[in-house]
Amino acid sequence: MALTREEREQFLVEPHIAALAVDAGPGRAPLTVPIWYQYEPGGDIWIMTGLDSRKNQLISAAGRFSLMVDRQEPTVRYVSVEGPVVETTPATVEQLREISARYLPAEAVEPYVEFSLKNHGENVVIRMRPERWVSADMGSVADYAPENAGSS
Repeated sequence: MALTREEREQFLVEPHIAALAVDAGPGRAPLTVPIWYQYEPGGDIWIMTGLDSRKNQLISAAGRFSLMVDRQEPTVRYVSVEGPVVETTPATVEQLREISARYLPAEAVEPYVEFSLKNHGENVVIRMRPERWVSADMGSVADYAPENAGSS
């Protein structure tokens, strides 16, 4: 069953790892990689990546990308969202802390931020305006167990 707008937005607020997909050019399948993201209901989605990364180069060329997030429990649910890039800006330390705090335990945030600043080079924040959504909640995995399948 498709999710309501409120359900899919709330799902994206949760700290899932997204699969980012972007056009990789003629003769290539889309580049699809896991990525952290940030989202507030009704707003743009943003990701952070290296200035010189292949992701940034391909997103800049395509002008759009998609994210897909999913989970298995308590129900099988996914949200896929696609849209245009509306802004790319140099990443700040505050944004790095914000996105790190979304995914890491509190005690790991500062060590990760320090490591990232020393080892990952310059980053950019890419904002995408959600335009197209595909979503579903397919129920519990237990709903599909043989003992619940019914008889023929």
